[in-house]
Amino acid sequence: MPVQSAEFALADEDATARLGQALARAVQGAAPAIARQGLVVALSGDLGAGKTSVVRAMLRTLGVTGTVRSPTFTLVEPYVVSSLNFYHFDFYRLVDPEEFSSAGFRDMFGPASVCLVEWPDRAAGSLPAADLRIALRVADLGRQASVTAATELGDACLQRIAIEMARHAA
Repeated sequence: MPVQSAEFALADEDATARLGQALARAVQGAAPAIARQGLVVALSGDLGAGKTSVVRAMLRTLGVTGTVRSPTFTLVEPYVVSSLNFYHFDFYRLVDPEEFSSAGFRDMFGPASVCLVEWPDRAAGSLPAADLRIALRVADLGRQASVTAATELGDACLQRIAIEMARHAA
């Protein structure tokens, strides 16, 4: 499958939240496939680029009502939504990619799991391949998001995200 990608201009916090909401709807639409094989979403970008904001909006859209914390200090925050396990990772504080393996995180990746990974480069070589990559950057007016699908499941999600984002842009 060729790698598919899309660019989205995120003018403000609401637009960043809409990307998270679109990701939530994509996950809902792909739930049967995710139940079989799992989904890995890598989120990259500088500090303050909106990675946690996207994840928070996604989890809120899926019905998580409690506090959605950034896992900067805990490294992972788990959530259960319907029959899927969501793991929000933040590897900013990892010093060595081996810490990923020694912490037992690999066991969280697999069927019925949605793994949302901030700072995936910090676990390079240990982290399973991402189905979907979201690169966020601060732009002149707001933020810019580049979303890239690396698998068929990632592509199915990207197509749903693109439809959702286009609906709001119109």
